Amino acid sequence: MALGPRLDLRQSQSLVMTPQLQQAIRLLALSNLELEAEIAAEVDKNPLLEIDYEGSVVKGPEPVEVETPAADTPFEAPGGGDGGALDTDIVADRFDHDCVSDMVGGSGSFGEEGPDFDSFQSAEISLVDHLMQQAGSAFSGAELAIAYDLIGHLDEAGYLTINLLDVARRFGASRAQVEGVLGVIQTFDPAGVGARSLGECIALQAKEADRYDPAMKVFLDNLDLLAEGRMAQIKRICGIDDEDLADMIRELRTYDPKPGLRFAHSAVESITPDLFVRQTPAGWLVEVNNATLPRVLVNKSYYAELVSCGDKASKAWAGDCLANANWLTKALDQRQRTIIKVASEIVKHQDAFFRRGVEHLRPLTLRTIAETIEMHESTVSRVTSNKYLMCERGLFELKFFFTSGVAASDGGENVSAEAVKSRIRSLIAGESPDAILSDDTLVDLLKADGFDLARRTVAKYREAIGLGSSVQRRRQKALQARAA
Repeated sequence: MALGPRLDLRQSQSLVMTPQLQQAIRLLALSNLELEAEIAAEVDKNPLLEIDYEGSVVKGPEPVEVETPAADTPFEAPGGGDGGALDTDIVADRFDHDCVSDMVGGSGSFGEEGPDFDSFQSAEISLVDHLMQQAGSAFSGAELAIAYDLIGHLDEAGYLTINLLDVARRFGASRAQVEGVLGVIQTFDPAGVGARSLGECIALQAKEADRYDPAMKVFLDNLDLLAEGRMAQIKRICGIDDEDLADMIRELRTYDPKPGLRFAHSAVESITPDLFVRQTPAGWLVEVNNATLPRVLVNKSYYAELVSCGDKASKAWAGDCLANANWLTKALDQRQRTIIKVASEIVKHQDAFFRRGVEHLRPLTLRTIAETIEMHESTVSRVTSNKYLMCERGLFELKFFFTSGVAASDGGENVSAEAVKSRIRSLIAGESPDAILSDDTLVDLLKADGFDLARRTVAKYREAIGLGSSVQRRRQKALQARAA
């Protein structure tokens, strides 16, 4: 065999992830709000791209709109659903609940974007600011500095989260001095703030209400016995009778275990739906929330101007910009088509849920949807990630509709695990204080309803929805009865 250099010609196939394909895959997994930010970033990089919010072009002269296919597809409607466009004017869209102004039924004085309900909220003072104001009137000098440090180490519920010895060392003070400052803070409004435990928090509120007698002190020191339902032992160590115990429990229920939560904290962000589902005479209509999707335009006039007056390098750069802009519009179109296709199949499969509620939710897997619409399972997974659907029954994440199946007791079609959880919740909600349902009883009742489950499965579902055991529920209902 001769040794030496030589040339070989081989032919092979491989899958190459181009930057455009990677972008399309990334766009598919984004929610509408995330997509809006992504589009804004692309517009900043590409001078041929423009955003049109309800007919008002953001940048560039003489935009030319790129035609794109339908934005919504009623999968049961006769004649198909083509005819719309990805960048269809929101005002002319058939769905009339895709923005706040449509939902409230007004136009008038709020402007084109509808009323900003966040602006109606008054500026609420935070717990720290509220306590700082009181500390400024109660302390001065070194004690004021210690007070500010203690207040800064309170959590949202109003509990102290730092060791007093650490504060004393940092300020060169004695522990007694720091405890004295904390004692004054514990008299501030709201009552119970600055406590280091639940018992101390309740005790501070009892002192404020002038109800902190020796019996109440012992009672609060043994709250663990109350949680365990050991009433006889509580009465013995407190030296009280049934009537006094019921009165103390009733008093306990009036106190706030987390007094700091009544003050302002970080605002809770509402979830914006990506899809709307409503029923029409032709069937269920699935629509993308166009209120959160800006129209993307390609300015071909600007491209022609660049090509006509530029050099070879400028023309090549303008050509790349045009290619990227066209690819983005096609990727957005494909994303919208794919989302509508997947969501329509989900709604079609879960028709009973949309008509009659969660107890009629059917078991569903990503593979089932993928095989039905002839797409890869990973594509369906990306479509259903971080996206929410609004219907008459509320707001649901698309992942909600994919649940495991539970065998039916009559050998029929499997039922959804969510339907079983809903039935367990309703059975426990309707139980009598004198007849608490055990897990074995729940198994029998569920079997009568057509759900074939083992006892351990029922217990797992019960715990998953946050419901205690029969013993815990019996103690809770006994405490409620005593406090009533």
